[in-house]
Formats: sequence, C-alpha cells, structure tokens
Amino acid sequence: MTETPEREILTWQGYGDASRELAQMVVDSGYEPDVVVAVARGGLPVGGAISYALGTKGVGTLNVEFYTGIDERLPAPVLLPPLLDTDAMKGLRVLIADDVADTGETLALVKSLMEQHAGEVRTVVLYAKSHSVIDPDYVWKRTDLWITFPWSALPPVTPGKPHPEQG
Repeated sequence: MTETPEREILTWQGYGDASRELAQMVVDSGYEPDVVVAVARGGLPVGGAISYALGTKGVGTLNVEFYTGIDERLPAPVLLPPLLDTDAMKGLRVLIADDVADTGETLALVKSLMEQHAGEVRTVVLYAKSHSVIDPDYVWKRTDLWITFPWSALPPVTPGKPHPEQG
C-alpha cells in the first residue's frame, strides 16, 4: 500500500477568508487596479472574489494550459483562445490573479504579456511555492505541498451518476 502524500487542503470557507485577506493586502498596499485579470481556470474563483472585494468591475480572463494532471505539465505554458483584448489594457493598472504560483511559469508568462500592453502590473495568488520563478506581489500562504482546491477536489460530473458524496 502506498502512502498518500501530505497535501494542503483549502476548504470553501478557507478560500472565502483567504480571498478577503488578499484583497485587504492589495488595499493596504495602496494599489488600485483598474482591471483584474484571472488566469483560467484556477484563477477564475480567485479573480472573481478579489474583484468583488476590491470593488473593481473590470475583469478579464486569460486561458493558459500548463498542468495536465497532478505534477504533470506541458513543456511550457500555452495561451488558449479566446484571447484577452490586450489593446484595451493600454495604461491600465492590472492585477493578475491565480490560484498558485507553483513553477511560476504561467504567472510569469501572463505578467510579461500584460507588461507589454498595460501600465502597472501586479500579481496575486492564494499560494506560492518556494521554487516558483516569480515571487507574486501578494501571497496568502506559502507551501511546497500539492494543494487541493475546493473547486477541483471532486472529479467532473457525468450524466445521470451523482457523486457518492451527494447520495
């Protein structure tokens, strides 16, 4: 029998608290983003919650694929359609939101792209790992464990088969 590796488990309640704490960090720093750009898919819940907490109505999304499974990645992150209208970012203060800076390569790619088009660019994540190539501006928690997020803890739903936990 193999041992299950230790994991960082984020609950829905923990996520709610974390997103408010991150928004408070942004406010306390004096940064006022014009737009929050969420890195899809993991950054969607984070970006949405933080944009609401900050009162920032401008929200965009960039679709990036890098992870194909637990600790399984493509050679490099890849932008997927639909693409964000980067021309509309000229001069704007952008806050890039993601769930985790693991290798940091996805966040670095998105930050580099935004810096080519926007004004000031900052990054916010729930978690950052010590081996990340980028140190995000705002981090809720640092860990090197694999993280189980509440939005991806269960497998995708299938037709006519409720999940065992749903009875």
